Amino acid sequence: MIKILVVEDELPISNLIRLSLTKEGYACTCAHDGAEAADLLEKGQYDLVLLDVMLPHVDGFELMEYVRPLEIPVIFLTAKDAVADRVKGLRLGAEDYLVKPFAVIELLARIDVVLRRYQKCDMVLHVGGLEIDTRSMQVFRGGEEIALTRTEYELLLLFARNPRRAMYRETIYERVWGGEFPFGSKVVDLHIQRMRRKVGWEHLLKAVNKVGYRLEADG
Repeated sequence: MIKILVVEDELPISNLIRLSLTKEGYACTCAHDGAEAADLLEKGQYDLVLLDVMLPHVDGFELMEYVRPLEIPVIFLTAKDAVADRVKGLRLGAEDYLVKPFAVIELLARIDVVLRRYQKCDMVLHVGGLEIDTRSMQVFRGGEEIALTRTEYELLLLFARNPRRAMYRETIYERVWGGEFPFGSKVVDLHIQRMRRKVGWEHLLKAVNKVGYRLEADG
């Protein structure tokens, strides 16, 4: 499981990030000042750090000097949107710089990009009788490739990375199409019906009443 350290002193933001990351299947630990974060980094191993700049005791830029030798990727989360601050953060070695306020879906997308860059995500997934190669975006069953559209592939990957978790239609739409789910739209259902027929998941990818869908298979 991917382990993420969230260093954020504003509790509402910290709690929102923690809940969102946990929902996506990440193991999340929170620190609320730079000194606490340094202690956690010394004692544990993490795959990614989400780091606020304006922190008590030790600020994010100072803490970055401690993180850099550990070779853990860092995404800065900050209200400081000046170009000079963004440049400073990137020059210190951060992989990305996200300015508050931000949408959770954008944060998740940036996390995914950074983890892929560091090859922290599984490159080949085996779930529901399929082999999914995330590098080439190819899907195989019994050695035979299954042709999917880009949207169908993104849907498949979303469920493959979240097995046995009920996914709301609104969440599915946000993660695959982006933006707000159009009320009453059948676009999610229609694409899922086509995708699961192609990959043979008719009995594995099940509708959840008044919610959305859940993949009844282990990852």
